[in-house]
Amino acid sequence: MSGRKDFLSQQAPENYVAGLGRGATGFTTRSDLGPAREGPSEDQIKEALAKRAAQLGAPTPSAYGAVEKKEEEDDDERFQDPENEVGLFANGAYDRDDDEADRIYQDIDERMDRRRKIRREAREKQERDDYEAKNPKIQQQFADLKRSLGSITDEQWQNIPEVGDLTGKNRRTKQNSKQRFYAVPDSVIAGARNTTEFDTSVADGAQTNGSGSDNMDGTMTNFADIGAARDKVLQVNLDKAAMGSSDANSGSASTIDPKGYLTSLAKTDLRSRDYDIGDVKRVESLLQSVIKTNSRHPPGYIALARLHELAGKPVKARDVMSQCCALNPHSEDAWLENIRLNEGHNAKVIAAAAVKENEKSIRLWTRATELETDPQSKKRVLRRALDLLPKSVVLWKQLVQLSQDESEARLLLGKACSEIPASIELHLALARIVETVDDARKVLNTCRRANPKNAEVWIAATRLEEQVKSKNTSNIMKRAVMSLANENAMLKREEWIEQAEKCEEEGAVLTGQSIIQETLSYGLDEDDDRKKLFMEDAQASISRGRYEIARAIYAYILRIWPTSKSAWEASANLEKVHGKREDLWNVLEKAVEAVPQADDLWIQYANEKYQSGDVDGARIVLGKAFNQSPSENIYLEAINLEAKNGQIDQARELLQQARQEAGTDRVWIKSVAFARTHPEPNETNSSTALDLVNQALQLYPSQWKLWAQKAQIYTALALLPQAREAYSTGTRANPKSITLWLLLTHLEEQLAGSLVKARSVLDRAKAQNPKNARLWLESVRLERRAGNLTAAKNLMARALQPGECHKSGILWSERIWYLEPRTQRKPLSLEAVKVVESDPTLFVTVARVFWAERKLEKAVTWFEKAILLDSDDGDTWAWYWKFLSMHGSEGKREDVLEKLRLAVPRHGELWAGVRKGVGREGWGVEKVLEEVVGGLE
Repeated sequence: MSGRKDFLSQQAPENYVAGLGRGATGFTTRSDLGPAREGPSEDQIKEALAKRAAQLGAPTPSAYGAVEKKEEEDDDERFQDPENEVGLFANGAYDRDDDEADRIYQDIDERMDRRRKIRREAREKQERDDYEAKNPKIQQQFADLKRSLGSITDEQWQNIPEVGDLTGKNRRTKQNSKQRFYAVPDSVIAGARNTTEFDTSVADGAQTNGSGSDNMDGTMTNFADIGAARDKVLQVNLDKAAMGSSDANSGSASTIDPKGYLTSLAKTDLRSRDYDIGDVKRVESLLQSVIKTNSRHPPGYIALARLHELAGKPVKARDVMSQCCALNPHSEDAWLENIRLNEGHNAKVIAAAAVKENEKSIRLWTRATELETDPQSKKRVLRRALDLLPKSVVLWKQLVQLSQDESEARLLLGKACSEIPASIELHLALARIVETVDDARKVLNTCRRANPKNAEVWIAATRLEEQVKSKNTSNIMKRAVMSLANENAMLKREEWIEQAEKCEEEGAVLTGQSIIQETLSYGLDEDDDRKKLFMEDAQASISRGRYEIARAIYAYILRIWPTSKSAWEASANLEKVHGKREDLWNVLEKAVEAVPQADDLWIQYANEKYQSGDVDGARIVLGKAFNQSPSENIYLEAINLEAKNGQIDQARELLQQARQEAGTDRVWIKSVAFARTHPEPNETNSSTALDLVNQALQLYPSQWKLWAQKAQIYTALALLPQAREAYSTGTRANPKSITLWLLLTHLEEQLAGSLVKARSVLDRAKAQNPKNARLWLESVRLERRAGNLTAAKNLMARALQPGECHKSGILWSERIWYLEPRTQRKPLSLEAVKVVESDPTLFVTVARVFWAERKLEKAVTWFEKAILLDSDDGDTWAWYWKFLSMHGSEGKREDVLEKLRLAVPRHGELWAGVRKGVGREGWGVEKVLEEVVGGLE
């Protein structure tokens, strides 16, 4: 045999590293690195030895090189501090010359350092630039390529290939990863099984694309659906947070409410087999550990039983609950769950065992009663329960409900009331079924003595008196208030009003009125603003539909403040909207007697008489008003009445009398308007009207309406220069009248045929009335009528600047509808609403935008918002009516027309012009509406 060892047994060559030839690297161990913590350095050892020697008073040891320092070592530090010289100049004095020399040398050193600093920084910058030029960053290297990307077309960009890793190592790794196998969970298998099922239900809120098919291929992202889903999730989370159940549902709660947990389990409604088998097993193991850890915990057993029931194992669920009842015989929830899981005779047996163990449990006795099928068996169980629980109101009520005979129910209720004298519910039930009223009074008195602090008994007694047509209701409520106040059990005002409204809802109107009469002022001082508070209470009752209670509150207010004009007007408005005509007349009759100087009440009374067709009655009312208060309002109303009925001469005489006795500017304006519409016989040039207006201007030279009437008379006579002079004089007499400036602008535009004078008038008007939206609007419209849209837009931009009229709704409306393209209307509307916030004209414009886009429901919403904001604007009603005439139903149109008659609008750019036109004084709202709608664009 050869003495040479085999290859593997031979000693490795020197510096041999295994695997180095194929690319492997070596590794190091703890022994190669040394200890994990580095030891003290040589200097630290020397310092420690020297410190130790100094403490012991011994010389410094020479070990580790720690020798004593020689004094020569300090030679370098002798001359560092001029104040601490120890060498050659130790005995010399440091005088002023030395200090000056030191400062001079210091200045020279600083100046030389600055000169060197400039050269040094320039040299360092040059070196840095050279280095960056020779070694550029990656970003700089690709800067030209990145700039060239701007010229790439979309097609070229789409044709750029995807970046791929073609190295052999990564390719082998990917191939190996594809050959691996994993265990498929049960949820994936169940999901694959469900994919072949058909579901005929439609998910709530499902959205489809425009073609009617769902975008399920993922090529389009519907951000609207994503936003809606996010809002729904947020709403659900907020609801959970409001109910305080978010922690419990998310699993982060540290405690579990057994009752709440059982309630949530009871509400769980899962379809058969709509669960994961693996999940059921995991939950089962968890619940098993719960009941093993604490066998006296019924909620754990109940949860486990319901889990078995869900899994289709009812027998196992019953066994679990039987075990629970055996271990927890006094748990109501356990017995109820066990009864629920069983049926028929078994359930009755379990119920019997349950009530045997829990004789005082009302829930178990009630459940045992429900298991019985015939009434006699139910009564037998309830009687047995009442022997053990004679104070249970629930059991007595169930037994009374099973009684088929009224006499039997009366006996049972009598027995129940004797057992439970504090039960108001049982006493009230007995009072309703007793034979006579006296017996009912006795029952209520007995209940009242047993419950002296309860107001419900007193209310029931008052309702009893109302039912028997007694006039004693107010006295009973008065006694109730005194008794409850003595017992310190008086309810709050709001609670009494709520009780009164409840009585009205149930038909006891007199009881509700008695409650209001006796309790409305309770707890309020004389200093409190009681009238305002009572008016708010009445309005709140009206908003809830409790009109009788509102009438009682108004009657109470008028009894305390009989001369309150606002209270009489509110009461009359209530009767006008929600009452009968006769009741309204009675209220107005009492109102004018209580407040004879209130012209508005007299006029309203006369108008109501006239609208009902009683013209003579209206004349009688106005005659009484003349005797009480011969004011201009009464005169004008009488003139309107006579003019409407064709009594022109009588109206003319009344006007003459009014000018003599109450010659206000309104009377003169009415006289001029009447003379224009009803001229004298054989009069052709409006001389009477012109003479009247001249007389009126002598008395009231600053009344702009008189100047406007004078100019309109000249315009009607085709005397335009005289009309211009009248307008010009009026603007000088009253420069703050915007209407006069606008009328003069229209006249100048009509006369000159050019825009120069009209612009000049508007410029003067804006100088006199800065920041006026109507003047800016007219300037814009003037340019728009002339076809100068660019100038109109420039003017609109100036008008909507923050320093001018940026919160004007009429300006925003003009811009949205006439100065911007149709695609920009909706964004501008949103911006305008944010800036202006509340303006009826702007709201109408927004509604018209939605109308143009065929979003009719949103248009209706914005129209109604505008009407609620200002029901006196007739233009809003006109636009809404035009919309409804095209897209509304007949019932909706009738409802809106009825509201229009109640509102009687008086203002509006178009509405006022039609309503106050010559010869249109007697027009009703329907005719004015028709005329305005016909003139809308």
